[in-house]
Amino acid sequence: MGKLILIWEIPLAILSFVFYKITKFLIGNLFTIYLVLNKSKASMWRFISRKMLDSPLILPVLMTKGPRWNTHAIIGTLGPFKVEQEVSLNIATANSSARSWIAVIYSFPGYKTITSLESSKISTNNDWYSIKLPTGKYSFGLRYYNRLNKITLPAIKIDDNILTDSQEVPVNNNDFYHDLIKAKSWFYSSLHYYIFTILKLRNFLPESFVRKEFLPVGAPDTFFAYNYLGKRQSLKLDFAQEIIDNCNIYFNLYDRSSLPLSWCEISTTEHNIAAPETNSYYLLRIRPQPGLSFDTSKIQFQIVTENDLSQQALLKNN
Repeated sequence: MGKLILIWEIPLAILSFVFYKITKFLIGNLFTIYLVLNKSKASMWRFISRKMLDSPLILPVLMTKGPRWNTHAIIGTLGPFKVEQEVSLNIATANSSARSWIAVIYSFPGYKTITSLESSKISTNNDWYSIKLPTGKYSFGLRYYNRLNKITLPAIKIDDNILTDSQEVPVNNNDFYHDLIKAKSWFYSSLHYYIFTILKLRNFLPESFVRKEFLPVGAPDTFFAYNYLGKRQSLKLDFAQEIIDNCNIYFNLYDRSSLPLSWCEISTTEHNIAAPETNSYYLLRIRPQPGLSFDTSKIQFQIVTENDLSQQALLKNN
């Protein structure tokens, strides 16, 4: 029966893949033009929120640019902006807002990762931290994990001139994710239909291809584990104690349209996920706990058992 399903599912997945690539190209270019023309927006923090998603084009942009929603972090973006020599970040504000954060600088308009800055790897002796860059245009992304009681996106300077002041974010900002599944439509289902299929066939596909399609936007110092989860298929996750002791483990379950169904933070060596009511896929983000040094690149992810009703995965440290 499974093979018969794949016979018609593979052509649909190919159509979905082509549709996604065309749509991503078109929407990406439209958004780039929008940012270039609306220069005032480029110097203002844009953080993912209900208000942001109510703006035209934003949800389609996010569903093509970074569709694996990170419900565990406050995410802010800034730019594009021109740099002659350096970008400076008020790390004092960032450190007072989250115990763990990561800032990434991207090229513009190519959105290639140029460099990153992580809270665990810089000195806190100074309020500001500067990053030297070649002359060019860039954009900026910031993720806050382990958030504190007051959340503020930091001031940013370009070549020692203020680009944007700090901006406060409501503590309950991420509550909107609970209703995001209501945005499901034929459009988003068609865009991401192929992801479930390539995950199910990942043993027959180059892993680099699967990773690139599933993780359009990754993050340094973060280990990612992911797989499909079929309808009525439960999931058991087993973690090495060393990973539990040293890492924050963030779990997300997405429906086939890549909208979040459920999420949680895992803190035990065994964790069970009930079978979803629809075909879906999951993503684990594993990051070192604040103040701890742990090499996440040595984590190994292995599917131990797999059948129509259950799936068991093992995560261990090599």
